[in-house]
Amino acid sequence: MTVFFAALGLMFVSELGDKTQLVAMGFGARHRLSTVLAGVVAAYAATNLLSVVIGGVLGAALPTHAIGLVGGVLFLLFALWTLRGEPEPDAGEEIPKVRGGRSVFLSVAAAMFLAELGDKSMLATATLAARGNPVLVWLGATVGIVLSGMLGVLVGRVFGARLPERAIRIGSAVLFAVFGVGLIVTNL
Repeated sequence: MTVFFAALGLMFVSELGDKTQLVAMGFGARHRLSTVLAGVVAAYAATNLLSVVIGGVLGAALPTHAIGLVGGVLFLLFALWTLRGEPEPDAGEEIPKVRGGRSVFLSVAAAMFLAELGDKSMLATATLAARGNPVLVWLGATVGIVLSGMLGVLVGRVFGARLPERAIRIGSAVLFAVFGVGLIVTNL
């Protein structure tokens, strides 16, 4: 169960202030809560499944110490990537309104899925799956990332775009660095 909670915590923290959480906030501010949350859950479950499958295949093919060292370096790179931040959206940029519950669900799911592809949290999930039980990693990562996405949707509904993004970004980077150093130290 340790891998479940590690994946849950890592995904929750890594998504705070991330572009997909900002997308979730935008959708949450404009559309029905249950439809947006369903789209968020579907997209995150799919991207985490893809990550776990990739990580599971790599984990079966590579030695665990090498995976741990590479994973540690990746987490340190994620820390730097997080500090760098995402480009700010244009001031006039808006998410187009979509009519009808099903089209909102599909729009949210597609936008979240595409925004998450190749993201640091997807790479982190693959790294964890290569080292641990892929099913527990998928469950933990999905719960963590969904909780973060739900937080984004709810914050979007309540506060709009007023978030202390820099503090969230620094906190996330520190946690990535701690995970990275921990992985490197335990695999030397």
